[in-house]
Amino acid sequence: MQAPHQVLETPRLRMRPPTPADLEDLCRLTSDPEVMRYLGKGVRTSEETESVLVAAIEHWERHAFGVWIVRDRESETFLGRCGLRYFQDTPDIELTYSFAKPTWGRGIASEAAAASMHFGFEQLRLERIIAIAMPENTGSRRVMEKLGMHFEKNALFFGFDHVFYAITRAEYQKLV
Repeated sequence: MQAPHQVLETPRLRMRPPTPADLEDLCRLTSDPEVMRYLGKGVRTSEETESVLVAAIEHWERHAFGVWIVRDRESETFLGRCGLRYFQDTPDIELTYSFAKPTWGRGIASEAAAASMHFGFEQLRLERIIAIAMPENTGSRRVMEKLGMHFEKNALFFGFDHVFYAITRAEYQKLV
């Protein structure tokens, strides 16, 4: 599956594949306890963050899509990460995102997630996209619901309770 465009732009955002130069920005993001509150085991060390970055770069190399680095389109300020990736060892494609605190409540996550979903359905021609969140992560759940995703089930992932949301291509096309 070859992605025709690796850089996405929205009115406020520029989204591009990660590079090793993004490590410092990602370390700031993953060392913030509030940002990481609902993400797996929480705060990550710089070594753990580097492993995640390497995996993200390798995902792009293997699949020609992945999680983008999200920056402000005008200032180039690092805002967070958002994109699509294979979910664990399944054929499911997951929408995933995490953003720095200054972006919260500004619609940045929704804007980036909507661009990622559009890319997935329109460019990659995916049939379904899923997303997970810890049940108490109401901000993330609001983003999923705003995108038209629907709750499918409660599940245990990474040793933590999660809610599992999904949307099909047909459901997405009714919304756009």
